[in-house]
Amino acid sequence: MSGRVTHEMEIGSGPSSRRHTQPSSHIHKVERPPQQNLLTEFQTVIKETFFHDEPLKAFQGQKSHTRFFLVLKAIFPILEWARSYNLEKFRGDLIAGLTIASLCVPQDIAYAKLANLDPQYGLYSSFVPPLIYAFMGSSRDIAIGPVAVVSLLIGTMAQNEIDPKKNALAYRRLVFTATFFAGVTQFALGFFRLGFLIDFLSHAAIVGFMAGAAITIGLQQLKGLLGITNFTKKTDIISVMHSVFGTVHHGWNWQTIVIGLSFLAFLLLTKYIAKKYPKLFWVSAIAPLTSVIIATFCVYITRADKEGVAIVQYIKKGINPSSAHEIYWTGDLLLKGFKIGVVAGLIALTEAIAIARTFAAVKDYNVDGNKEMVAMGTMNIVGSMTSCYVATGSFSRSAVNFMAGCNTAVANIVMSCVVLLTLELITPLFKYTPNAVLASIIIAAVVPLVDIPAAILLWKIDKFDFLACMGAFFGVVFKSVEIGLLIAVAISFAKILLQVTRPRTAVLGRLPGTFVYRNVEQYPNATTVSGILIIRVDSAIYFSNSNYIKERILRWLSNEEEDLKINGRPRIKYLIIEMSPVTDIDTSGIHSFEELHKTLQNRDVKLVLANPGAIVTEKLHASEFTKKIGEDMIFLTVADAIEMLSPRIKELP
Repeated sequence: MSGRVTHEMEIGSGPSSRRHTQPSSHIHKVERPPQQNLLTEFQTVIKETFFHDEPLKAFQGQKSHTRFFLVLKAIFPILEWARSYNLEKFRGDLIAGLTIASLCVPQDIAYAKLANLDPQYGLYSSFVPPLIYAFMGSSRDIAIGPVAVVSLLIGTMAQNEIDPKKNALAYRRLVFTATFFAGVTQFALGFFRLGFLIDFLSHAAIVGFMAGAAITIGLQQLKGLLGITNFTKKTDIISVMHSVFGTVHHGWNWQTIVIGLSFLAFLLLTKYIAKKYPKLFWVSAIAPLTSVIIATFCVYITRADKEGVAIVQYIKKGINPSSAHEIYWTGDLLLKGFKIGVVAGLIALTEAIAIARTFAAVKDYNVDGNKEMVAMGTMNIVGSMTSCYVATGSFSRSAVNFMAGCNTAVANIVMSCVVLLTLELITPLFKYTPNAVLASIIIAAVVPLVDIPAAILLWKIDKFDFLACMGAFFGVVFKSVEIGLLIAVAISFAKILLQVTRPRTAVLGRLPGTFVYRNVEQYPNATTVSGILIIRVDSAIYFSNSNYIKERILRWLSNEEEDLKINGRPRIKYLIIEMSPVTDIDTSGIHSFEELHKTLQNRDVKLVLANPGAIVTEKLHASEFTKKIGEDMIFLTVADAIEMLSPRIKELP
């Protein structure tokens, strides 16, 4: 054992020689019918997994009409807070809604291009989905609409199936199909209370994935920023750089570069001002719309489009047309749309839930994750039938919404109304908007997604988390968004499997002057008890780790016996397993304990258990393992076990 452990205590000396012979120090079996044990355990697992928030508690003891109203409030949270809504709250929501509308209109046009769709589809996606979310969502601060990462994901995955230029209608239908299945995925996760599944994508993996996606999005905007006409369809950095520098002598347009870089510098400057002086957040919020207005006016009066500056040209006027008939309901493209939709839906949901929880924590209110999923799913299902593509919570817009003083989801309704007016009245004015300014808006929007301080913190805290972050990042940047996402999920699962299959164990010693037993590596001054080895298992014991735990315990025992033999000290006669962290054990775990018990018997070492939990105790009794080791070998605490066993060591040969 570690040399940092101090010399052993003599048997019977010091505080550990207390005598407590009360039978209460042993853990006794609670007699229950086996069927009741099984049913109770099953009910507990179901409740803690799916109904830990007790969603049906409010319905207990209520009359039928009251239950009906409670159901309506559960589906439409707006019915809950609308009763206390007043003019003062509306003023804050109105200002916030107008502010985020000024940000969303130019962003929506840009994000639609990122998804390889016509500009109006970005505006459509900021009209219908926010209205639905305002009635069904539980977050007060989140701003709904298209976002850069999901737009890129939809665009790259869909264009791998259908060329958006050669067959625009089929491509658009595939996007609507993907949006429908994204909504179905989100709705199903919320309705069946399976939201915990999105937690399998770790924070570290998300940090890397978002940063890689931001770099990829920025690289894709070089086409519009430099005025390149022939640009690669691939998203990896090598292909993009080859495409950029391969056209440096004949494909770049200097007027476009001047426009793009000028407005990019302006947008980044406003972001810096807003970050340094939070009260001036509105400067950054209105900067994209200001850029679009100025750039459009300059191109119009100079007719720069005649000099090769690419412009938007045409945005269809009017509100969302129906697209239910355009969704693929049969054929191969149905399955392809399903695949794209599931991936896009999960990424969109992960981003939205993270944003909602962040702002809810700041304002100290609760966000119901399952309601959020149902709301997101419903708005995307309806959106797919009204010419929208996948919408979710936007961090940049939500931050502006928060800073502008929003009080409720009415801010989303105000934003939708502004988008409606834009679709009905203003879209023709965007005809001369240069693509370069849209590219600069996207680049400025994704810069905050590269969170370098978060990556540094991951390196300091957990190297495996940092590996997951970098794996996702390089996968996106050097291969594709799908590969990066796959790497992120794979590394997240690998970490879970590693922690489950290789749990930590520790040798415990007594802290001087106390009856507290702690890890001797964490507390080098902790002392061991002569003839007794105390080991703590820091996880549940299942089929996946039971054999490892058994082997690890035996290895601790072998190392300790070798150390004792070298120093000429008494051999180990009792092995105490501290089981308070062991929340559960299955049949494989019990079988491993039986094998461990037999091995220890052959080595003339007695097995002792300390503080097993209620579930573990019942299973040990049900398997009759307690009879094999002896009922008197199970104790409430390690201290009780030491007090009872220390005198016996003197009696043993």
